[in-house]
Amino acid sequence: MSDHYLLKTEPSEYSFADLAREKETIWDGVSNPVAVKNLRGMRPGDKLVVYETGGTKSAVGTARVVSVQATDAKEPRVKIAAGGPLAKAVPLAEIKSSKIFSDSPLVRQGRLSVVPLSAEQYRYLAGE
Repeated sequence: MSDHYLLKTEPSEYSFADLAREKETIWDGVSNPVAVKNLRGMRPGDKLVVYETGGTKSAVGTARVVSVQATDAKEPRVKIAAGGPLAKAVPLAEIKSSKIFSDSPLVRQGRLSVVPLSAEQYRYLAGE
């Protein structure tokens, strides 16, 4: 599995600003079997990019995995901690135009809410 992931969220339901204010949260509400499998594959310390859907359609912040409880295979409980906002939000159009995302599920499976990232893709989005 990867040690970098992108988490999609609808900002009207739970935004990166909400995560930053709360500091930590359990990432839940994921029902797609592939996305659930990606959650189960996470490990403490994995690096995350938070992507807001809706009108934003941009990667906006970072976070990290604190803990993973995957005893319930259909509803793993992944606790994440807020990182910081990205210096510059990365819009979907820019992501789609970058060669490093050409084979990414982020581009190929637009409805997938938990997407593994390569280290290179993470660095691109996080501005590292």
